[in-house]
Amino acid sequence: MQQRPPKKFHPHPFAYHEVIEVGIESLTNLGSGVARVDGWVVFVPFALPGERVRARVFRNDKNCSHADLVEVVEASPDRVEPPCPLFGECGGCQYQHVRHEVQLVWKSRQVAELMKHMAGVEFPVNACVSSPQVWHYRSKITPHFERPRDGRVGEIGFLAPGSRSKMVDVERCLIAMEEINGALPGIREGGRARAGTLKRGGTLLLRATDGRVETDPNSTALERVGEVEFRFLAGDFFQNNPFILPAFTGYVAERAAGDGVEFLVDAYCGSGLFSLTLARHFTEVAGVEVSETSCEWARKNAAANGVRNATFLTASAEAIFERIAFPAERTAMVIDPPRKGCTPEFLDQLIAFGPARLVYVSCDPATQVRDLKQLTAGGYRLEDVQPFDLFPHTRHVECVMTLVRG
Repeated sequence: MQQRPPKKFHPHPFAYHEVIEVGIESLTNLGSGVARVDGWVVFVPFALPGERVRARVFRNDKNCSHADLVEVVEASPDRVEPPCPLFGECGGCQYQHVRHEVQLVWKSRQVAELMKHMAGVEFPVNACVSSPQVWHYRSKITPHFERPRDGRVGEIGFLAPGSRSKMVDVERCLIAMEEINGALPGIREGGRARAGTLKRGGTLLLRATDGRVETDPNSTALERVGEVEFRFLAGDFFQNNPFILPAFTGYVAERAAGDGVEFLVDAYCGSGLFSLTLARHFTEVAGVEVSETSCEWARKNAAANGVRNATFLTASAEAIFERIAFPAERTAMVIDPPRKGCTPEFLDQLIAFGPARLVYVSCDPATQVRDLKQLTAGGYRLEDVQPFDLFPHTRHVECVMTLVRG
């Protein structure tokens, strides 16, 4: 039976649920295959470049259409069988059907394309650095559940691809650390046992730390990066792939400590990941963090690790330049903002301060490239672009851009 189209469906250029056969040319930075029909762009999730597929259209926008993958007619040699039975239903992973070495190639290419199309910058992007562990690497997951119905909690897991409401039940996650998978069944049952006391949905926390799994967001978690130990609240942000962190922080140290700089400013410093792993390369380090609890943990971590040349300020990123007395020409700055990137006001003040070297770490290359436009207009030039695969089998890529003054 033909399904009735939604009220707001636009019937051009394709009818609702029309099945079309297309060739896939590339991937978006969200992991969808890109096809063209007479110049019209069609996005097809889970389709790979070089494939011919049949796809069912479910939405026509002003300049593109979106379709679900129905059948792979001609498969790419890069396609593999996804090991997770929930792949395609659960929205946590986008690339399990792609050979991992090809995932790395596409992540570097996507950074380059964002730079070209968003900032008008053509610059060589280094090969994406692989995580030493590509399965069971996540040290933290946060499964969700909806409001109990008839005294019962339903699915506990993650949203379906492209959905804001459909929850997929996840009993085991192949990218979560094995300690987490070992604890997950009992924690899920504990959540269901509380159904009678819950009036709304919620989120469970599972953080692997020091041989155990912590579920209390206010408890203390421990992570080691090389010789440095970090303690922080289990519910606070900390990079969730511990296996790649030594190489990741080592690279940031290498890029920041150049051209005779002596001082380091670490904006958005959190509990001190970059400040403390980089401190031995600098005479003095100043970390800045808007969260008082994270800043206090950074101070405690500095003391516990015997780092005496680092101080930490509780302030918004925009306010840091009032309190930094380092000479700009001998200062490097590391910025690692949230996914939304930096504010224009912060970037204006950064440019006015003028550190000799700038290492911009980002979990969203799109907002990073947006900020790159303002930084290059303000007198900085790119020296290096290095993606890191902190989250294998997902569309996410961490990117480190090094810029120098003048």
